[in-house]
Amino acid sequence: MSKTKFFKKGFFVVSLSIIFTLVLFAFSFATEGEGHGSHVMEWVWKVLNFAILVFLIVKFGGKPLRDFLRKRTEVIQKTLDEAREAKELAQKALQEVEERLKTKDKEIEEIIASAKQSGEREREILVQEGEKLSEKIIEQAKANIEYELKQAKAAIKAEAVELAMELAEKKLKEKLTPEEQKKLLEEALAKLESTK
Repeated sequence: MSKTKFFKKGFFVVSLSIIFTLVLFAFSFATEGEGHGSHVMEWVWKVLNFAILVFLIVKFGGKPLRDFLRKRTEVIQKTLDEAREAKELAQKALQEVEERLKTKDKEIEEIIASAKQSGEREREILVQEGEKLSEKIIEQAKANIEYELKQAKAAIKAEAVELAMELAEKKLKEKLTPEEQKKLLEEALAKLESTK
């Protein structure tokens, strides 16, 4: 059974039951007494007018009312369908965004892990270079110390030799006579000539 037929039958049954109830109500007033007869007829006319009005509304306004209700139902159904489609699209978009966020989170974690690894490698390289540099600096310092030590020893030796020579010369001068000095000088010159 279609909606319009069901609507027609329901409206007709309701209207008929209202009219029947009003007619019974009017007859019960009429049987109660003679003085109320005019009032009863008044009620009967009112009920009859109402019944005619309902009949005219159903007869002439039924189709436009049904069309209006049908169109309204279609508009509501269309709106519900559009809302359902919009909800599905929104859910798909939300899922896509969530998936993108998950991939972005993974990418960020990978970038962070890569940066940590790169930082660790750079730190190790810098530590190794620092150790090599400190070893070179230590070696250079040792070489400088050795060189300065040799220089200092040579200077001290030269000074010591010079002092010793001066002391020896002084003592020799004090102990040797001029003849002995001349003899020593001649021997030294002879030795020098023989070494050439």
